[in-house]
Amino acid sequence: MDNVTEDIIFPFSAVQGQKQFKLALLLATVNPLIGGVLISGPRGCAKSTLARAVADLLPVTEDAASEFVTLPLGASEEMLIGTLDLDHVLKGKQVKFSPGLLHKAHTGVLYVDEVNLLPDHLVDQILDVASSGVNIVERDGVSHRHDARFTLIGTMNPDEGELRPQLKDRFGLMVELDNQYSIEERINIIKTRQAFELDKVAFCDEYQAPQISLQQQISDAQELLPKVTCDDTCLIEIATRCQQANVDGLRADIMMHRASLTHAAWCGRAAVTLQDIEQVTPLVLAHRSQPSGTPPNTSPDQQNNKPDNGNRGGGFTRPKPPQSNDSESQASEHHPEQPPEQQKQSNSEQGESSESTGEWGAMPTQSGEQQKTAAQSIQLPELQHTSLTKVIDGKALQGELQQNAQGKTAKGLRKSSQDSHKPDWFNTLSKSLGQWPPAQFSFKKAKTGQAKHHLILLDTSASTLGDSLSSLAKSVVMNIVDSAYLQREKISLLGFGNNQVETLIKAGKAPKEVQSLLDDINAVGGTPLRQVLEKAKQSIKQLKIQTPDLALFCYLITDGRSRADIGDLKLQIPTLLVDIEKATIKRGRGVALAAQLDAQYFALSS
Repeated sequence: MDNVTEDIIFPFSAVQGQKQFKLALLLATVNPLIGGVLISGPRGCAKSTLARAVADLLPVTEDAASEFVTLPLGASEEMLIGTLDLDHVLKGKQVKFSPGLLHKAHTGVLYVDEVNLLPDHLVDQILDVASSGVNIVERDGVSHRHDARFTLIGTMNPDEGELRPQLKDRFGLMVELDNQYSIEERINIIKTRQAFELDKVAFCDEYQAPQISLQQQISDAQELLPKVTCDDTCLIEIATRCQQANVDGLRADIMMHRASLTHAAWCGRAAVTLQDIEQVTPLVLAHRSQPSGTPPNTSPDQQNNKPDNGNRGGGFTRPKPPQSNDSESQASEHHPEQPPEQQKQSNSEQGESSESTGEWGAMPTQSGEQQKTAAQSIQLPELQHTSLTKVIDGKALQGELQQNAQGKTAKGLRKSSQDSHKPDWFNTLSKSLGQWPPAQFSFKKAKTGQAKHHLILLDTSASTLGDSLSSLAKSVVMNIVDSAYLQREKISLLGFGNNQVETLIKAGKAPKEVQSLLDDINAVGGTPLRQVLEKAKQSIKQLKIQTPDLALFCYLITDGRSRADIGDLKLQIPTLLVDIEKATIKRGRGVALAAQLDAQYFALSS
C-alpha cells in the first residue's frame, strides 16, 4: 500500500492560488505547439508540484499513454533525442534506432527542472522539437523521425542564474512567481498539504470531480481549437501590443495569436475576443518586452518627442538619491536673489550633509549622461586560456589524463589528435562486424576551438565614475566587448556600487548596444567589492555546471577605493585587475587587491 500511495501526486485543482501559473499550464496542455511554459520563481512556489500535476489532466488516448518525463541535468544528447541501439546491432547485426526521452514524452509532459542550468545545446534541441512536434535524428548512421508532441514545462530559480535571452524567447509562455502570500493563503496551503499527507487516497477522491471536469474541458478545447477564428480587429490589437512592448522579431506576435486562439477554445468560444488577448498578453510578453527604447517603425518625430526615462539600453534601475548634479541649477532657479558666492556655499553645505558615510571614497551621485565620450583604444595584457575543468576539477581531470596519457585506444592504437574521447559507435561496429570487443575503435571528431566567456566586474561607485575616469572605465569595457563580439565569444557584465550588485548584461553573446548602456549608468555611493566577488564565484559555479570545458576570464575594473579584505574570495580563474585610479601618487590599493586575488595587475593612466 505504501508503494501505491507514494506514486499519488498532488491534484492540480487542489493547489491554492497561482492563477496565472495554472492558466499558462492549461493553455500549453490544450495546444502543445505553443512551445512550452517557462516558470521563474524562488523556492517553495509550487513550481514542481503544479508541473507534475498537469500529467494527470492529459486526456487518455488509445494509441499511447501520457507520461510525465523528467529530464535530468546530467542528460546527454543521446539520452534526449535517441541514438543507435547497440544491443540490437551486436545481436541482430542491423542498425536500429533507440528512442530517447523525447519519444517517451510524446502525448505527455516533458519537465525540465532548473532549465537555466541545462547546457544550451540541449535546451535549443528541446525547443526545436517542442515548436515543430517532430524529432528528427540524423546521427550515428541513423536516419529517423518520430512525432514528439508534448507539454514542455521548464522551471528555474533566477537566484541560481538566468537563462540566455535567446533561449528564453523561444518558450511560448512565461510566468514569474513570487513568495508574497497573505496570512490566510499560508494557512490554507498548510492545511491542504497536511490533509494530503495524512490520507492521500481520500484527499484525491475529494478532488476527483474537479479533476474530471478539467480533463473534459481540455479535451473539448482541443476539439474546438482548429475551428477558432481571429478577425482583423484582433490581429491589429495583437500587433499593436507587441509593437508597444518593443519586442524583437515576430515570435511574440505569432505566440500571442496562437495563445489567444487556445484561450478562446479553452473558454468554449469559436472566435477570439479582446478578452482572450488581454488574458494571454502578460504570459507572452513577460520575457519578451523591452523596458525602454523606441518601438519598431516609430517615426523620427515620435522618437524626438519621446521622454527620456534615464534608463536606455537596460542600465541601472536604482533610483537617484536626492542629491544630484542638477542641484546647483535648481538652487539658482529657486533663489535667484542670492549672490553667486552664497549659492555656492549653500550648495556645498547641502552636499556635505548628504554625503555618503559608508565605503571609503564614496562620492555624491554623478550621471554618466554628462560624460558620453568615444571609447579609447586600450591594449590589455592577454590572459592565459584555462578551462574551468582544469582549474576547479583538477583531480578528476588528472585521473583522465593519466588514463589517456599516451593518446591510445583500448587496443593500444594511437588516437588522432583531431579525435575526441567520445566513441563513434556506428563506424566502430561497421569496421568490426561480428567481433566483440571491436578490433579498432573509431572516435568522433573533436570540436575545434574552445568556448570562451568573459566576466566583467565594473566598479560603478561614485569615485570610479567621477571626472574622466568614467571614459576610462567605459573604454576598458568596450575594448573587451568589441573583441569578444568579433570572436563570437560570450560576456556578462556585473556593476557594483552603492552597496549593491546589479547584472547589467546577462550571460550571452556580446551585445552591440553596450556603449549606450554604459552612458546611462549613474555613479552612486561606495564599493561593495566583497559582494561582487561572491556573486562572481556563484556565476562561475553555474557556468561550470552548464559548460564544464568553458574557458573563463574575469576582468575587475576598479580604482581600488575599498578597504575590504578579499583574500578568501579568489576566483580560481584567470583574473585581470584593471586599476583606473586617477592620482599622481596612487594609494597602491589596486596592487594589494590584485595580490589578494592572485590576479594580474594592470594600471591604466588617464
